[in-house]
Amino acid sequence: MEQSDIWRLSATELTALTRNGDLSAEETVQSSLDRMREVNPALNAVVEDLGSEALERARALDNSRAQGEPTGPLHGVPVTIKINVDQKGHATTNGVIALKDVIAPDDAPIVANLQNAGAIVIGRTNTPEFSFRADTDNPLHGRTYNPWGDHISPGGSSGGAGAAVMAGIGALAHGNDIGGSLRFPAAANGAVTVKPGLGRVPAWNPSQKAERGLLAQSMSVQGLITRSAADLHLSMPSLITADPRDPFHVPIPWRGETLKEPIKVAFTKNTFGYALHPEVEKALDTAREALVDAGYHVEEIDPPDVFECGRNGYRALMGEVLTMMKGDIEAAGSQTIRDIFDVYFQEFPPILETDLLRMMAQRSYYAREWSLFLQDYPLVLSPFLPQPFFRPDRDTEGAEGVHEVLGCAVYSYAMNFLGLPAACVPSRLADLPQGQQPINVQIAAQRWREDLAVDAALVIEERVGQMAPVLWNKMDKTE
Repeated sequence: MEQSDIWRLSATELTALTRNGDLSAEETVQSSLDRMREVNPALNAVVEDLGSEALERARALDNSRAQGEPTGPLHGVPVTIKINVDQKGHATTNGVIALKDVIAPDDAPIVANLQNAGAIVIGRTNTPEFSFRADTDNPLHGRTYNPWGDHISPGGSSGGAGAAVMAGIGALAHGNDIGGSLRFPAAANGAVTVKPGLGRVPAWNPSQKAERGLLAQSMSVQGLITRSAADLHLSMPSLITADPRDPFHVPIPWRGETLKEPIKVAFTKNTFGYALHPEVEKALDTAREALVDAGYHVEEIDPPDVFECGRNGYRALMGEVLTMMKGDIEAAGSQTIRDIFDVYFQEFPPILETDLLRMMAQRSYYAREWSLFLQDYPLVLSPFLPQPFFRPDRDTEGAEGVHEVLGCAVYSYAMNFLGLPAACVPSRLADLPQGQQPINVQIAAQRWREDLAVDAALVIEERVGQMAPVLWNKMDKTE
């Protein structure tokens, strides 16, 4: 393979070559760095180039392997890290100018786990201010663009991660998700992800000066965005390695017990009064057909009330944000993010005080109802969004914009409130008047059964193929 084409390989393909010595870690990293420097000026997905230290680490890994040292499961795989997570010696800006000099004293657990597995960090990716938008732009680092074209937002808050991995900048991209921030970028860019369930991946930022709110702790998770579902099976076992800095991490294996076949899948097109776009419906039908042909038993049946659970969960989160974050947003946020939060509070009227405590207690009711349902139907196939992905800055366009971006995304944040895993995978490439764009569906799963969701995503991917954005075969989108 030509050096210039190594960046095209998946993490699974790369490790097959690097671990047996057919490809050096230095070669893989250099190819990804070359690719990054070619396409990133058009995307602004990576906002800190770590090429020098990445090459130094790659050479060290090559030397260790040459001396007979064992290789990790992600040996030589180039990865990116989102700028809201600590990486020792680098700024954890969270897209906020006031945080540009917050230098991490140590690695967050997910960074440590990736590097301990042999992965090599080549850059840090963009996020919106406070990592609290479904689009990616901020005054510190600027706007990130989608490799499919400027007609689609790159998603958020892990928009830099999604754009990077789908443009060939690294085989794996770290991101996180409190209401959809792994799945929105996956859907926007035609990538694959699984939002892990509560307690699955250890998390903590050594630079933080105070603990996050209880809902932020219980709804936010760390994960990866990839081009291939198989790469999630390869990499997630390393991510879930225990770290004592997260006292609520659940140390269980990636693969759970084998379920009796055929595995039952609940299938729903219910969008709770929001219009279901014909292209989303076709994507759902394709995903269902793929699962049926693979031997799953797919039954059209609605799961417990997603709308009530999701809306109440996000209103509770907004109550916590209003109480604990509003001062920071007002003091350090741009006018754009302050205006967006004002509309968030209109779209999701914050639940406060005693009512907030009651809703946090009610969370167990919703989780129990879903747990019982998932005993019979271990997977739930649903829309992710009822419409194709929105355009950049749609959430700056007042109440209507925020409603299209977040208001209708109940299948997304309901899973965060419930603490359940949910994969997001493209199942259709739509030809729309504004241009081509991928359409993703969501697959929720039993608690701690991310592996089942990824299995189903892999089946769907095998049916439709991996997505290749406009930029994939171009060195510069301006050509």
